[in-house]
Amino acid sequence: MRVATRIALSLFFFIVTSGRIFMGKAQNKTFIPVNVGVILDLDTWKGRMGWSCINMALSDFYASNSHYKTRLVLDTRDSKNDVVEAAVAALYLIKNTEVQAIIGPQNSIQANFVIDLGEKAHVPIISFSATSSSLTSHKSEYFFRVAQNDSAQVKAISAIVKAFGWKQAVPIYIDNEYGEGIIPFLIDALQDVDARVPYRSVIAPLATDDEISEELYKLMTMQTRVFIVHMSQNLNSRLFTKAKEIGMMSEGYVWIVTSGIANSLSSIEPSVLDSMQGVLGVKTYIPKTKELENFAIRWKRTFQQENPNITNVDLNVFGLWAYDAASALAIAVEKVGGENFVFEQPNASNNLIDLETIGVSKSGPKLREALLGVRFRGLSGAFSLLNRQIKSSTFQITNVIDDIERVVAFWTPENGLRRELMNSANKNVYSTSMNNLRHITWPGDVDIVPKGWEIPTSGKKLRIGVPVKDGFSEFVQVTHDHSTNTTQVRGYSIAVFDAVMESLPYAIRYEFIPFAKPDGESAGTYNDLVYQVYQGNFDAAVGDMTIIENRSRYVDFTLPYTESGVSMVVPLQYSGRKNAWVFLKPLSWDLWITSACFFVFIGFVVWFLEHRVNEDFRGLPSHQVGTSLWYSFSTMVFAQREIVISNCARFVVIIWVFVVLILTQSYTASLASLLTVQQLQPTVTDVNQLIKNGEKVGYQEGSFVLGILKEMNFKDFQLKQYNSTDECHELLSKGSANGGIAAAFDEVPYMKLFLGKYCSKYTMVSSVYKTDGFGFVFPMGSPLVADISRQILNVTEGEIMKEIERAWLEENTNCPDPNTPSSSPSLSIASFWGLFLIAGVASLLALIFSISMFLYKERQQLFIPSDPEDDSIWRRILHMFRMFDKKDLTSHTFRKKTMSFGDIESSTHGIHGNDVSTRIKCSPSPSNSTELIETQSGSLKFHDLGMSSGEYSDSSTNVDQTSQLAIPPVPNELIKYQNQD
Repeated sequence: MRVATRIALSLFFFIVTSGRIFMGKAQNKTFIPVNVGVILDLDTWKGRMGWSCINMALSDFYASNSHYKTRLVLDTRDSKNDVVEAAVAALYLIKNTEVQAIIGPQNSIQANFVIDLGEKAHVPIISFSATSSSLTSHKSEYFFRVAQNDSAQVKAISAIVKAFGWKQAVPIYIDNEYGEGIIPFLIDALQDVDARVPYRSVIAPLATDDEISEELYKLMTMQTRVFIVHMSQNLNSRLFTKAKEIGMMSEGYVWIVTSGIANSLSSIEPSVLDSMQGVLGVKTYIPKTKELENFAIRWKRTFQQENPNITNVDLNVFGLWAYDAASALAIAVEKVGGENFVFEQPNASNNLIDLETIGVSKSGPKLREALLGVRFRGLSGAFSLLNRQIKSSTFQITNVIDDIERVVAFWTPENGLRRELMNSANKNVYSTSMNNLRHITWPGDVDIVPKGWEIPTSGKKLRIGVPVKDGFSEFVQVTHDHSTNTTQVRGYSIAVFDAVMESLPYAIRYEFIPFAKPDGESAGTYNDLVYQVYQGNFDAAVGDMTIIENRSRYVDFTLPYTESGVSMVVPLQYSGRKNAWVFLKPLSWDLWITSACFFVFIGFVVWFLEHRVNEDFRGLPSHQVGTSLWYSFSTMVFAQREIVISNCARFVVIIWVFVVLILTQSYTASLASLLTVQQLQPTVTDVNQLIKNGEKVGYQEGSFVLGILKEMNFKDFQLKQYNSTDECHELLSKGSANGGIAAAFDEVPYMKLFLGKYCSKYTMVSSVYKTDGFGFVFPMGSPLVADISRQILNVTEGEIMKEIERAWLEENTNCPDPNTPSSSPSLSIASFWGLFLIAGVASLLALIFSISMFLYKERQQLFIPSDPEDDSIWRRILHMFRMFDKKDLTSHTFRKKTMSFGDIESSTHGIHGNDVSTRIKCSPSPSNSTELIETQSGSLKFHDLGMSSGEYSDSSTNVDQTSQLAIPPVPNELIKYQNQD
C-alpha cells in the first residue's frame, strides 16, 4: 500500500510538471528546455514543502520573465529517505536524463555521494537543506549550498552559555554525519567562553525508545544540567517525549536546540511541542517583507489544495531557501544561454560499469560560474553564493512557551546578544550579557535561571580527601579513636571548608577521608593527594594545600583562603654597637639640606624686614650676617635675644616658629625610635649570603619548599627538615654551627603561626617565592569551584573567619606584625613640603609688601634725579640701595630715641639774629621729625623732614624750614649717633 502511494505521488508530480512544461512549449515554440533534476524525500514534510516551493518559484519566475529563452524542465526523484536511493536517483538523472543541475538531495548524509557524482559529471548540485558542516570538507567546485552552515550557529549557542555563566554543557546528537559535523565547532566555541564538554551523548538514528530512555537516565546521574540537542526532527520528537516522561523537563534543567530543530518547530505535533516547554532554540532570522507575507499566503492555499489531508501547515526557512535556489538556477541558466546543454559521452566499452559511463556536461563550468555571480533579493533575504554557500549569520534566540515561540534575543557576529536587532552601521561592543535577553520561562515553568549543574541523583556523599601529618596540626588534625573505631578531622582548614559549605544556597553531603595507610601513617605527599583527585579516587581535597602551577595542570583550585608566599624566618640579635652619627638618620639628606636652606632664607627675610627699623640688625656687615643667622637658628630652642619690630617680620617669624616646632618634634620622635627599636636586628637579611657562607636552612617535611630551595642553589647538606613549630625553634636556637639552622623557609601561614608563639626571638625578613596561598582542590572543570570560591570571599570578609582564626590560630597580641620593618625609616621632604611651602609663600608675601611700601614712601627721592647730568640706571640703583641702607627715621623706634635727647636750650650768647633772645625746643611731634646736621662752620642745622614752618616757631619768632643757629658745640656722641648709617 505504501509503495502504491509513492508511485501515485510520483506520477502526479510528473504529470503536473510535464503539463506545465508542455503548456509553456505550446505558448512559445522558441523556448529552450533545460533538464534539471530534483531529489527529495517526498514522504517527509520538508520534502513536500521544498518540492512545492520549487514549482511555485519557477512559475513566478517565468511569469515575470516571459521573455527569457530558457525554461527549466524538472525531473523529480523520490530518495525515500535512503542514502542508496538518493545515489541511484542522482546517477539515473545524470546518465539517462542528462540533467544540467540537481536540486537536492534533502539531507547531509545523502549529499555525500551525490556531490561526488556532480563533481565527476560537472553537474552543479544545489542543496537547500543539507546543512552539515562536514560537507564543506569535500571542496567540490560543483556543490552549492543555499542553506546556513551548521557551524554558523555555534557562536550564538556559546554566547547563551556564557550569558548565564554555565561552565559545562553536554551535546546530545544523532550518530551520523549530520550530527557529528557540528561537534568540533561547538566544542571550540564553548571552550572560548570557558565552558567544557564533560560528556557527549550520541543516539543512533534508529534507536528505540528504551535506548533513548537509558541514555537520558545516564545523563540524570551526572552533574551537568545543560544539554544542547542537534538531531533530526523525528528523533528530536521522541527524545523530548521521553525526557518529559522521566522528569528531565523539570526545574533545574536547560535545553538548547540547534537551528535544524528550531527552524521546524512550527511543523512539530502539538503533543511533542507540549513536552518542549521552556526549551531555548537558535533559529535562523528571516527579515519580514511584504513579498514574503504574500508568498506565505499563496503557498499555504496552494499546498492545501495539493495536499488536502494535511491541515496544519506553516512555511519555514527551508521552503524559502528552496524557492530562492530554484530562482537562482533559472537566472544562471538564462545567463549561459541555450548553447552546449549536452553531455560528452565517454568511449563505449563492454567492460564499463555504470559509473564509468557517466558523461560530462559541456555547460557545467559556465553554469558554475553563472551561479557564483547570481545576485538578487530573495524571499530569505539578500542572495549571493559566497564560497558556494549563502552568507547568513543572524539568529533569533527563541523560547518555547505553550504552543508558541517567543523571541527573547537576537544574535549577530558584530553585536552578540541584543534584545533588538541593531543596524549594521551601529556596531557596538560584542555583548554576552544576560541583561540583553528578555524574560525566559525555563523548564518546569519557573523564572529562576538554572545554575546548570546539580549533585548527582545517586545521593552519594562527596569523598573529601584530607592529609595526615604530624606537625602544624592547627591546620589539619586527624585523630582516630580505637575504642569507637571513628576518625575525627579538625583544624583551621577544615573549619573554613565547613563554614563555606554551610553558606552555599544548596545542601551538599560530604565526608572527610584521611589520606592514610591502614596503619594510620600518611599515604604520601600533598602532590600525591592532589593526584588522587585527578584520578577520581577523591571528589575533592581539603587541607593546607598551596595553589601552585604544576598542581593546577591536573586539578582546579578554589580561591585562596589564606595569605600567600614563602618567607624566611631568622633569629633576632641585640645590636650593641653605637653609631656616632645616628643623630643624622632621623632626617633624610634632602630634608637636612632643605631645612638648612630655609634657615638661611628666613634669616635673610627677617634682616630685610628689620634692617631699617631695628638697631639689633644694623652695624657692620659681618655683624648683620651673624645676627640674622643667629636669630633664624635660635628659633629651634626659642632663645632669641633680639626683638623683631615690624609687623611683617613678626608674621614671618610666627609661621616659621610653627614649622620649626613640628620639625623638631618629628626629629625627636624619629630619633627616639631609632635608638630603641634598632637594638634588635635580624641575624641574616640576604638569602644569597646564606648560600655563599654554606649555612644550613630548614624546611617543613613534605613541603614543596624543598624544590624551591634546590632551585635557589642550596646544597643537600645545607637542608634540614622539621615537623613542628617546636622542632623549628629548637633548630634555630642551636644555629647552623651547632647542628641547627640559620634560617627557616616556609609558607606565610606557617611562619605567622610560628612567630605567634616565638615572636620575641625571631622575625620574618623577606619573601623568597610567590604563591597563591591555601585553596581547596576539585577535579578539573568541577562546577563546585565557582560557587565555593564566591562563598570563600563571603566567609573571609565576615566575622566567621575572625572566630575561626581566634579558635585555631591564636597569636600573641603583644607580638608585632612580622611585616613591620625592624627600623624606622628616615623622614623625607615628602612629609614636610607643605609646611615649607607655607613658610616660603608667607616670607615672599612679606618681602613683596615691604619692598612695595619702601618704594612708595621714597618715590620722590628714588625717581627724581638729584643730578640731572648724571642720571644713569646704575646710579639710580646705587641711590636706591643707599636709601634702603639708611634708617627709617619715620619709624616709631627712632622717634622715641630722638625724644630721649631732652630739650636743647639756646643760650643768650649763642643765638644771633635781630638781637632777640629766643629759646628753641627740639621735641618733634609724633607725626614729624627733624634731622640735626653739623654745618661747615661748626654750628648745628635742623633740617625739616616734611614739617610745616610753623611747627618750629614760637609766638614771637618765625623760623624757616632750614635755620642756621649759633649754639654751643654739640657733643661728638650725639653727632655720631645722628649721622650713623
